[in-house]
Amino acid sequence: MDPHSRLSQFNQRAPKTGPFSPSVRFEPTQKVTLDKYTKAYPSSMPSDSPLFTSRPIATNSRVKQDEQFKKDMFLAYVNKAIREKLNGHSKDFDDLVDQFSPNKSTLAPTVPSLQLRIWLSALSHVLSRLERRHAPLVEAIVRLPWSTMDAVFVKSYIVFIGMLISARPEYLSLVLNRIAMGFTYQSGLLAVTSNLEGSTPLTRRVIYDRQHTLLEHLLNLVPTLPSSLAPLLVRNFPHKRQPQAAHVAYIRNILRITEYCGELSERVLGLIVDRALMVDVEIQVELEELEDTEPTDGELFEFDPFDTIVGQEGDSDDDEDIDDSLSDLSSDASSDSDAEDTPMDTRHVHDMVSKLDAILKLVFDHFNKLHSSILTVVPSSPSIHPTTTHDRDPQSHEPHTLLAIQFHTLLAIFDRSILRTFKSRYTQFLLFWYASLHPEFSDLFLGLLVDKALFGSASASSVERAAASSYIGSFVSRAQFIDREGARRAVKVLCAFLGAHLDAVEAGNAASNNHSVFYAVVQSVFLVFCFRWRDLQEELDEQEVGRKIWISELGVVQRVITSDLNPLKVCSQNVVHQFARIAQATDFTYCFSILEANKRAPYPVFAGVAPGSAGPEDLHTFFPFDPFKLPRSGEYIQGVYREWAAVAIDDEEEDEDEDDLVEEDPTFDEWEHGQGGSCIPITASRRGESDDDGLGASFGGMSISPARTRAVAMAISVS
Repeated sequence: MDPHSRLSQFNQRAPKTGPFSPSVRFEPTQKVTLDKYTKAYPSSMPSDSPLFTSRPIATNSRVKQDEQFKKDMFLAYVNKAIREKLNGHSKDFDDLVDQFSPNKSTLAPTVPSLQLRIWLSALSHVLSRLERRHAPLVEAIVRLPWSTMDAVFVKSYIVFIGMLISARPEYLSLVLNRIAMGFTYQSGLLAVTSNLEGSTPLTRRVIYDRQHTLLEHLLNLVPTLPSSLAPLLVRNFPHKRQPQAAHVAYIRNILRITEYCGELSERVLGLIVDRALMVDVEIQVELEELEDTEPTDGELFEFDPFDTIVGQEGDSDDDEDIDDSLSDLSSDASSDSDAEDTPMDTRHVHDMVSKLDAILKLVFDHFNKLHSSILTVVPSSPSIHPTTTHDRDPQSHEPHTLLAIQFHTLLAIFDRSILRTFKSRYTQFLLFWYASLHPEFSDLFLGLLVDKALFGSASASSVERAAASSYIGSFVSRAQFIDREGARRAVKVLCAFLGAHLDAVEAGNAASNNHSVFYAVVQSVFLVFCFRWRDLQEELDEQEVGRKIWISELGVVQRVITSDLNPLKVCSQNVVHQFARIAQATDFTYCFSILEANKRAPYPVFAGVAPGSAGPEDLHTFFPFDPFKLPRSGEYIQGVYREWAAVAIDDEEEDEDEDDLVEEDPTFDEWEHGQGGSCIPITASRRGESDDDGLGASFGGMSISPARTRAVAMAISVS
């Protein structure tokens, strides 16, 4: 085309200078707006539109550029603040710390979570440059109420803490202590004020789940974490004066830790048992005495603290209870002497009973969860330990092995803590129930008790040996899962010890200043005989029907009761009288003549105890497995526990000698002050009452509680 033609494109070019011509000035021009950079939908944008483009222009690139620019700015500021802090200029550094510091009044973050995430992203690039002088920044980040913020920030926070611990392991203790505090009941109260406006209310379950997620993440990064976490879990355990909800929340959380951190199982279980014992020893009254009193609020309204929205379950009342006992929080246990001098507070005892019931229920549930997981695995051998049989799957032993490991852990805790706690009433039932899961468990438990009581381990004192003897008698008597052969084996071992001790006394080789273990073993034999006398008889032939032939080892009992040690005078009068009745009713032996002679003679000074040690007046009332009266956790004990009513003799006939003895039974004051225990005088015949439940009135209500008043002792009911 001729460049000078009028149709040339150069003839349509606008002038370079001067104003536009009128025809060009008012011509409609295409405007460039933000709509050009937004996505044009075909339904709203016709194909012949001048703004239509063949493909939409992406806006993510610009957004990413803006975000990257912002991150670069934050990173530059962080680098400058970190550098200036080392040079002595802390203004920028302090401003950076303030970004993570929550509001003092509301405890909520002062900046949006999106901005906090950008700060964390910037800080993740300089973690290796953090030094001791930068500790305030790390502490502010750790104290941040992150578990109450949105899920996106929680994920970023967990990743950042993992990077922090990997780069700076010295901050592990600080982070773990904050996590342990996050498992407490009071930690959830922070969410009431720290939640951002317009956010969804959080339950404690969500908050605790986030704490566990962080802990699991750190456990994968730091294999040695359990050794650092264990003392922090002990430090943050609720005091026994704190409300029941505080104990339930914390114990459930630390039991959950054992599910993904097996190394802490023994420490956690031992911690819970120790704290349960501290509550248990304060319940030194019969629960029947509390039936007429008003229940506490916790008994009227049961709620799961995990499923409640924080701030809506009456935390103010709990805070008042905690404030009243702040002076006790510095110590693990209050003084026993102070508790004895003050009168019994009924409401306090109610709280302790409900609290202990909840604690034991949680532990029982934890044990049962593991036990239920192996119900689908059917072993071909009764042994719980892996064997070398080639027709069995090795993987099928794993659940049983875990069950056995947990039992040995519980057995070690019993040896270390429970056995040495004289006044405990219910905590020892944890081992009682666990031993019912497998015959080998009950054998191992009895083996430990026999070794402690009869063979006298080097570290076992006479008090521990006597307590172990009481455990043997009470366990064999009350455990339904102890079969006939198990009861006979236990009695044979006890009788063999009694015979050897009498031989040593007659030969002058026994220590003349200590027979407390002997009396404890005698009392255990009496107790087992009262409950299991049917299992102690030999099987008779058809020609010998009607006769009672006892196992040969029981022959030493006649020698024991007629010896100079006179156990019928020293042992618990509850057990002695019931043994005398059943022994007469079963034609085993006759004891009432000795009891009558002991009754007329003054109570002798016990010469079988070393100076300064506990005598039978302290041990004869110790029956570790008395009837279990806690309502919620008691559901685990009902199916494996033998009540006295199930073994009592139905048609019991008393002869004239027994009637004379009953009429002259010692008064309550003599039993209270002379024996030191809460015994029950058997005066049914004198009051004209039926004596059909005489045995039940004694064994059913037998208790280790110290006697208080005559009315209290007479009010103990039959279980």
